[in-house]
Amino acid sequence: MSGSAAGPSCLVTNDWICGEYLRTRSQELVDATVQHIGITAVSVAIGLLIAFPLALLARHRRGAAGPVLGLTTVLYTVPSLAMFALLTPVFGVSAAVVVTGLVLYSLTILVRNILAGLQAVPAEVREAARGMGYGPARLLFEVELPLALPAVVAGLRIATVSTVAMTTVGSVVGYGGLGNLIASGMEGFFKAEVLTASVLCVLLALAADVLLMGLQRLLTPWTRAQARAKSPARRGARTPKAVG
Repeated sequence: MSGSAAGPSCLVTNDWICGEYLRTRSQELVDATVQHIGITAVSVAIGLLIAFPLALLARHRRGAAGPVLGLTTVLYTVPSLAMFALLTPVFGVSAAVVVTGLVLYSLTILVRNILAGLQAVPAEVREAARGMGYGPARLLFEVELPLALPAVVAGLRIATVSTVAMTTVGSVVGYGGLGNLIASGMEGFFKAEVLTASVLCVLLALAADVLLMGLQRLLTPWTRAQARAKSPARRGARTPKAVG
């Protein structure tokens, strides 16, 4: 009687927004979210480790810049389904297929941004550091990389957000995190499952972007100091002089 008075369950009526779905499938949602975060984090981390030496190679050897940038661009144009299909005979049906594909896709963004950041370091800064006795390694890690951090983190943010989105395609091999729920929900037209998993994907992308933005601010405090120093100067420049 109480069930009838309350009306049919939102699961029965297949509503888009359903609190009962969240209560009854909470563990399934948590497992899918954890898998999604894990695949994304591992893919971006490996991509960054590979992109860094490739960017250094492209910067130090002019003849290598074209092939490196061209190859990473070509990889990015391969459709994700085709990429995973090509990798499956090598890795089998496993998470390695998805991670490898996402790593290859991330290289386009990461290599270009790391290279752009390093090339933007003023030549006079490098010369001053060399004059102070900085060797190549110390120059790179203590001078060039800190100055290139804004461009590097910008590329990392783009790569991470795009990887969060592309991880869902891994559902074709059963390792798509929240994409698995989206795929199964679409197959059975389970509205609550599709909407909830999709919203969680968006929230993951936003959270990752905000965290990386905070990391950039934490690692580059001098950029905020420079902005504060320039702000009063700009205001002073706009203030008209008093006429005596």
